[in-house]
Amino acid sequence: MASASVRIARSLVPFVASLGLTSPLLAGPPEPATFSIVAADPAAGEVGVAVASRFFAVGAVVPFAAAGVGAVATQASANTSYGPRALELLARGVTPEEALGILTRDDGDRSRRQAGVVAASGAAATFTGPECNAWAGGRSGPGYAVQGNILAGEPVVVAMERAFVDSAGKPLAERLYAALAAGDAAGGDSRGKQSASLQVARAGGGYGGFDDRAIDIRVDDHSEPIVELGRLVGLALVNDLWNRGWAAFMNGRRGEDLTWQERALVQAEAIGAEVLPELLYDVAVIRLANGDRRGARAALDRALALNPKLGTQAASDADLAALRDGQP
Repeated sequence: MASASVRIARSLVPFVASLGLTSPLLAGPPEPATFSIVAADPAAGEVGVAVASRFFAVGAVVPFAAAGVGAVATQASANTSYGPRALELLARGVTPEEALGILTRDDGDRSRRQAGVVAASGAAATFTGPECNAWAGGRSGPGYAVQGNILAGEPVVVAMERAFVDSAGKPLAERLYAALAAGDAAGGDSRGKQSASLQVARAGGGYGGFDDRAIDIRVDDHSEPIVELGRLVGLALVNDLWNRGWAAFMNGRRGEDLTWQERALVQAEAIGAEVLPELLYDVAVIRLANGDRRGARAALDRALALNPKLGTQAASDADLAALRDGQP
């Protein structure tokens, strides 16, 4: 027999329903209604996703990307299996439009799904089920697909599309963020703001070149997630250039390592990155490996002036031995 407390709770259900409300005890988890962009830069060998929502940790649900394959955003009443399944289909040569058709064909809840898919080649498609909450829809073109639901209106995806197209020539991460920021400025998610995420995948783009996660940043819970994501994008671009430089250094690719590392330094100086001392330290190492002893000394001196604690490491670092023993 049910306890008194259970009987009381059950008796309240018709009353709650009559008010048009849902009891917190009966409600399911919130759906990741959101706005997103999936995009590819075939020339750079990059694919990526950017997404924002009034939903906790949207980056843990919506985005999927694989270098040389494509990127996927699955949202609304999200079916997270769409991500890996779409990437598998793309890897087999299926087009984004065909992939969406296959994914939704046998999905009994397809009318509540929304997804965007882009292939590494730049082919793209978007899908919005007829039961997604208004405003819901998407747009696609060469290299991108934008989509959203429970939005302030269609101008959100229009603004995202325009920002992405107008930023041609810039790094993919910057273009993804520009689209997300434009969507937010146009009204974004009509419920408000909470989280955002941005990913870029490139073959060998991960730490040390061991995987393809060139950029993978998230803002899980913030009053201004787009603003905070923008700060992280700046740091992520520095880190990506730095990682490319250091990976090239570790693999003996002289010249290439110096090019990436110097670009990382310029980017870090431009945004006033707090990692500047550590970056300068590695600039010193790579300049020295490329025969620029004077430049290496200057970079190391700046690094130690900004963070004296690096001195202990520098005193025994084999990569800086030539600066300690007076070798040319």
